[in-house]
Amino acid sequence: MSLARSFSNWRQYRNTAAELNRLSQRELSDLGISRADIPAIARQSVR
Repeated sequence: MSLARSFSNWRQYRNTAAELNRLSQRELSDLGISRADIPAIARQSVR
């Protein structure tokens, strides 16, 4: 994997995680997500 692709994937992971972390607990609950699930969901967004 190229350096540019790796950097792009990292940015996408960070953006997804940050966006989910901005949600309130209630909003996350409505989506069926716990705060502990956020890293895994962010990793899946890169795939």
